[in-house]
Amino acid sequence: MEDIVEFKTRDGAVVAVEAASEEAGSHLVARGDDGAVQATRTFEGALDGVRAAAESALRVFRDGTLRPDAVEIEFGVKLSAEAGALIAKSAVEGHLMVKLSWSPGRSGGTAETSSAS
Repeated sequence: MEDIVEFKTRDGAVVAVEAASEEAGSHLVARGDDGAVQATRTFEGALDGVRAAAESALRVFRDGTLRPDAVEIEFGVKLSAEAGALIAKSAVEGHLMVKLSWSPGRSGGTAETSSAS
């Protein structure tokens, strides 16, 4: 069953997100009259871990010998009232798509490389 989780932004706005049901035994801060779960952290705070993962992945792909002109990273993100943002599972174990590209005539790699893990 899906729940609505309400995250407040640092500016006080409310972002309503459809999220997977919380695990049995989890302790929610509050449930509103409309049944929405009140998240334990701000929306920005919930995304902090995903931002850190993206920054780390960018460092891996930008540093070293490949030196692409562009790096695209795609995460599937699942939001939870208590855990915040999680990198979501897809058909494989985790969802992370990376696309590296180089401009024609530049050295340092092939035209395009794509990987998922």
